[in-house]
Amino acid sequence: MSPAALCSSHTSAHLGGCRSSVPLRGAGSAGALQPKWCGQQRPVRLPVATRASAQGMEELPQQEAPQLDEQELKRLKRAEARRREQLTYQFSAIAASVGVTAAAGFATYYRILRHVANDQAFPFFELACTLALAAGAAFGMEMYARWVHKDMWHDNAVGYILHKSHHEPRTGPFEANDIYAIVNALPAMALCLYGFLRPDVWGGVCFGAGLGITLFGISYMFVHDGLVHRRFPVGPIADLPAMRRIVVAHQLHHSEKYGGVPFGMFLGPQELEAVGAGPELDRMVAEAEAARAAKKAAAAAKEAAAAAAAGRH
Repeated sequence: MSPAALCSSHTSAHLGGCRSSVPLRGAGSAGALQPKWCGQQRPVRLPVATRASAQGMEELPQQEAPQLDEQELKRLKRAEARRREQLTYQFSAIAASVGVTAAAGFATYYRILRHVANDQAFPFFELACTLALAAGAAFGMEMYARWVHKDMWHDNAVGYILHKSHHEPRTGPFEANDIYAIVNALPAMALCLYGFLRPDVWGGVCFGAGLGITLFGISYMFVHDGLVHRRFPVGPIADLPAMRRIVVAHQLHHSEKYGGVPFGMFLGPQELEAVGAGPELDRMVAEAEAARAAKKAAAAAKEAAAAAAAGRH
């Protein structure tokens, strides 16, 4: 058989989009072996390398999907645990603050009412002493907190046993360092009780001192635990520039960059300025403000894009 006849024997006629088994004229008997693909699409055979690549691309999402789902599940579990911790501590903080504030207000009102009910003159001097000691004790507690934080909780090995938990990752809503809040509350409760039971100027002084310590404790809890360490949301006070400066100052305390300074809370920025760390504080505050503005801009852009997409649909 000639080469032309051999080639023509492997050539089939295409009629109406179907591959016919009828060979071309002169194709010989070999044309009868050609398959027929009428009424259906002829399957395409890919090269071995192409089929392997396609199979790998199909199997890759199936292999990664369980891993991605597991990572997302872990993230959601951590977020849910974090939310429960915040709610637990927030409830405890608000309940304690409301209870203590209500008790202090009632006790103050009753002390004054007790004088008036006995046909005595209104105790203006006693009330002035109470208010003065309340303000003085609140300011004095900042100095006390600075001293006890450094000398008793950091430099003292025994005191650091409990305070150490505050400088380590927390796994629950509370930490061992919270015991110090209870310890510091005991003198305030004792002063308030003694001042409440003693109806004279000295009683008013002791009562005011107890109120001042209590006021500082509540403020410290909301700023330190809520605002700085985000153990619970604190609302609009986080937007105050002075509060944001306090937050950054306390972050420097945890970095121990300046020997642990500042050890106080509300006057922490002043402590840093006293040791020459004012420029560092200003720089960190500016960076925090820039990051905050960028986050707000990104959120606004995302909302605008979502609104535009919704409008197109």
